[in-house]
Amino acid sequence: MKFNLLIKHLFVYFAVAIAGFACVTLISYRADYAKVYDHYSDALYRQALSVSAEYASDYFSKEHLRIVETELKTVALLNNTRIMFIDTSGNIILDTAYEKEHNTKDVLYTIENFDYTSLGTKHTQFGDFYGILDGKYLSVFAPITSSFTMKGYVVIHMKESVITDNVYTTFNTNYLTLIIVMILNLSFIALYIMQVHKPLTNIIKATKEYGNGNLSYKIEVKNDIDEIGHLAASLNYMASKLNESDQFQQKFLSNISHDFRSPLTSIKGYLEAISDGTIPPEMAKKYIDIVLFETDRLTKLTSNILTLNELDPETVRLEITTFDINSIIKHTIETFEGSCKKKHIQFQLTFSAESQYVKADKSKIGQVIYNLIDNAIKFSHENSCIYISVRDKGEKAYISVKDTGSGISKESLDKIWDRFYKSDSSRGRDKKGSGLGLSITKEILQAHKEHIDVISTEGVGTEFIFTLPIAKE
Repeated sequence: MKFNLLIKHLFVYFAVAIAGFACVTLISYRADYAKVYDHYSDALYRQALSVSAEYASDYFSKEHLRIVETELKTVALLNNTRIMFIDTSGNIILDTAYEKEHNTKDVLYTIENFDYTSLGTKHTQFGDFYGILDGKYLSVFAPITSSFTMKGYVVIHMKESVITDNVYTTFNTNYLTLIIVMILNLSFIALYIMQVHKPLTNIIKATKEYGNGNLSYKIEVKNDIDEIGHLAASLNYMASKLNESDQFQQKFLSNISHDFRSPLTSIKGYLEAISDGTIPPEMAKKYIDIVLFETDRLTKLTSNILTLNELDPETVRLEITTFDINSIIKHTIETFEGSCKKKHIQFQLTFSAESQYVKADKSKIGQVIYNLIDNAIKFSHENSCIYISVRDKGEKAYISVKDTGSGISKESLDKIWDRFYKSDSSRGRDKKGSGLGLSITKEILQAHKEHIDVISTEGVGTEFIFTLPIAKE
């Protein structure tokens, strides 16, 4: 379902709102009602006791009963109550709500089935008071005694509506408080939509774009200090890196296709020319040499790709031995004698000792030195010099290969270690370059847990420096 998370939050919000109103209606109302009921019960009971104490003597002095009745009617009117004097037989002697003409010496009316002993220790009753009241009332009793003898009761009645009106005053405040809280919670929903839902929607859209191959799509990051902002920024970074990787891969495929297609085209063309007699027999050797040269190119390129795939720093097996790094350098230089003569390139060697023994995989370190020297020759100008030095410092031997060639641009400096990276200058300067030599070099040294650094200035030259552990005697 679209916007599923938002719907869940809205559902929870409304569920909480309904539950809140239900709790206020059921629980809070009952609690408030009980509190107001107890308040009026206690207040009316105290009033009944006061009336009993103040007017008890007048209860038996019937000539003063008219004055008592007038005063009690005023009190009842002010308190929204109805006051009665009842004797133990259920005879109503005084009733502030009685409106008929009567003689104070007479009983106003009698409550049938009135049994004061049924009250027990209770002093309140809720209902129509033995059927004489029109509706529900809270009735509160206070005994009238004389000479330790029960003479009757003062009964004060209050309509239930008076109680409920006071309950609703507090109860409506609870509703108002709940409504205010729910409105404030709406601000949380709005904040969620702006800070969580909308960014997540953008992230979902971005992931779909990435899935469709649009790695250049960018997520708008308005707030990068929270987790969602960090997630969006991380996805942007991931997409940019994947996009760069994709571009490198496309460039590699283009380069590798060119490197395979060119020699294969030459090989096919020359062999067809030799086969159909286009090339005379006396010239065949020259073109067979060219075919062998192109074949060697393909072999070297394939070998480099296989070597690079096998070089996993975590699983590669190294045959660690002790050998003289100076001897390896001298032997490697000899293999480039032909290339150096063509470009009139010389080598200047600086060794801190006649022999420098190190502990490493001899064949793989030989490949590192070969790649660095090959790279230096490739980028060196004619009639130039390549400087190679070996110096010991502490427990490490520092090997440097420096040329005075074209140098590496700042834009390319961080990319030269990438697999399959091959700059345009490399392609134009040497057709045999595959862009894999430096990648192989770095991964061999990483497998040895050693480092290699590069210092280069465009138009001045480049220096590669790597370390190896010195072998202890």
